[in-house]
Amino acid sequence: MSDGAYPVLADPVTSGSPAADDPATDAARELIAGMALRPWGQVAPSVYETGRLVADAPWLTGHQQRIGFLLRGQRPDGAWGPPEGYALVPTLSATDALLAALADGRAETHLVASVARGLAALAGTLLATDAGTLPDTPALDLIVPALVDSINDRLAGLDGANAERLRRPPLVLPAGLGPDRLRAVRTAVAAGAVLPPKLAHFYEVLDATPVDAGPTLTAVGASPAATAAWLTTAGPDAGPTAHAFLRTLIRDGGGPVPCPAPITVFERAWVLSGLRRAGVAVNPPAAVLETLTGAAGAGGIATGDGLPTDADTTSVALDALARLGRPADPASLWAYETVDGFCTWAGSEDGFSVTTNAHVLDALGQHLAAHPDADRRYRRAVDRLSVVLPGHQGADGGWQDRWHASPYYATACCVLALVDFGRGAAATGSVRRAARWVLDTQRPDGSWGRWAGTVEETAYALQVLLAAPTEPARIDEAVTRGHAYLHEPASREHPPLWYGKELYCPTAIVRAAVLAACRLAAARTVGTGRSVVDCGYQATKTAT
Repeated sequence: MSDGAYPVLADPVTSGSPAADDPATDAARELIAGMALRPWGQVAPSVYETGRLVADAPWLTGHQQRIGFLLRGQRPDGAWGPPEGYALVPTLSATDALLAALADGRAETHLVASVARGLAALAGTLLATDAGTLPDTPALDLIVPALVDSINDRLAGLDGANAERLRRPPLVLPAGLGPDRLRAVRTAVAAGAVLPPKLAHFYEVLDATPVDAGPTLTAVGASPAATAAWLTTAGPDAGPTAHAFLRTLIRDGGGPVPCPAPITVFERAWVLSGLRRAGVAVNPPAAVLETLTGAAGAGGIATGDGLPTDADTTSVALDALARLGRPADPASLWAYETVDGFCTWAGSEDGFSVTTNAHVLDALGQHLAAHPDADRRYRRAVDRLSVVLPGHQGADGGWQDRWHASPYYATACCVLALVDFGRGAAATGSVRRAARWVLDTQRPDGSWGRWAGTVEETAYALQVLLAAPTEPARIDEAVTRGHAYLHEPASREHPPLWYGKELYCPTAIVRAAVLAACRLAAARTVGTGRSVVDCGYQATKTAT
C-alpha cells in the first residue's frame, strides 16, 4: 500500500531482480511469440460454440469431428461442462446439437444414447432449479430459453425409432426464468431496432443480422457461433473474410471451435501486464504493442474485433503499456465512472465487477505514479477505489467476481491493485484479511481451487501471498508447498473458469499467470533447486 504517497515504480528487471536473462525470460519469449503467431488468441475449445456449429452450420468443414468432440466430452452423469449450474448452457447446446444430427436422418445408437443422457441430466437437475441460483453468465436469460425451445421443437419433429426412444415430456425453464426478454429482443430485431453492440456476441439465438455484416467483417461479436449463424443465413460468399476466419479456427482446433475469438487485445494485455508485474523481462514485437495503444483513445479499447469497448480491457492494456515504458493517458476510463465505481461497459451493465475496478485502480495508479501533478480527479478516484474494493470484500477475506468463477482470481486482482496503489487503513486491513483467507484455504497437496486444486488458482493464491506483508513464517511455508505443487508432473487439466456464454479457458493468459507465480515464488524459495520453466503449466492439458 502506498500509505498516502504514490509509489515510484522501479524497473522490476534492473532493480534488484534476477538478471534479465533468467529462465523466465525464455519462457515468456516463447509465450509472446505464440501470441504473435496466433493473433486471434489462444482459447480452449468450447462445448457451447461447437454445439452451435453442429446445429446451425453442418456445411462447415469438420462437422463430424465436432460431433465426435461433443460425444467425447459428455460427463458420466449425462451433462457437459463444469460443476453446478455452469453445466446448464453447455449441456443444452450439446444436447440440441446431437438432436440436430439425429434430425438429419442419422440413427446411430450412440447418438441416441448420448441425447437421452443429456435430456435426463437437463430434466433431472440442471433445469429443475431456481433461476436465482444459476451463475450470472452473460445472456443466460436469452440462451437458455432459446435452446429449451429448440430442443423441444426438435423432439417434436422426430419420427420413427428415434422418436420412440426419446419420448418424454417437454423441457421446462427453471423457476423464475421466462422467455419474455428473448421474445422482446427478437421482436425488436424483427422491427429493425438497433441493438446494443455487445448483443452481437449472441446473434445465434436472436434471429438477427449484424448491422456491420459485409465482405470485410472478420467475426460477428467475437463468436464463432454468431459468425456461423450469419453465414448460414447470408451465404459464405457474403462474408469471405468471416468464412476464412472460421476455417482457420476449425483447422487449428481439429474441428471444434473456441469462444470468445478473436480476443487479440484481451490476451495480449493480460499476458504482458501479468508477466511484467512479476518482474519477467518481456520485449514484445512492435505489432503486439500497437494493438494495445488504442486504450488511449476516446472510447477505450475492446477485447477483440466485434465487441464493444470496455473498462476492463482498457485498464489492463493501459497497465501493460505503463509497465513496458509506454504510458498512455487513461482519460478514456472516465466514460465508465459511475456512482458505485467503474462499470465494465458504459451505460449497459447489470451488476458490479470488483476485478474491473481493481484494474481501473491499477491504470489510474500507474498514471499518478508517473504524473504526481495530474488532475486531482485521478487522485480522488484512486482514494475512492481504495475504499470501494474493501467494501466488496467477503466476510471470509476473499472476493467474488462476475467475470471469473474462482474467488482466487478476484482476490489476486484486488490484492495486487491495493498493494501497489491502495491508500489508507481500509486497503491495508483488506490485504491482510485476504492473505489470511488464502492461507486458511490451501489444500493438503499444496494447491488452491474452488472445486479442486488447479495450477491457475494456485498461481493466483501465490501471487496474493507473495504481495501481502503479513505472517511471513506461514506465508513462507505455504509458498513452498504451493510452488512445489506447480512443479509436479503436469498430468492435471486446466478447467475452464473464465466467464463467457459458458466458462472458458484462455490458455495463454493462464500460462502467463502460472509463469508469473513461479517467477515470484522462485525468488522467495531460493535453494529449492526448482526452475521457473519446470512449472506444470507447460504440459498441462486444457479441460473441455
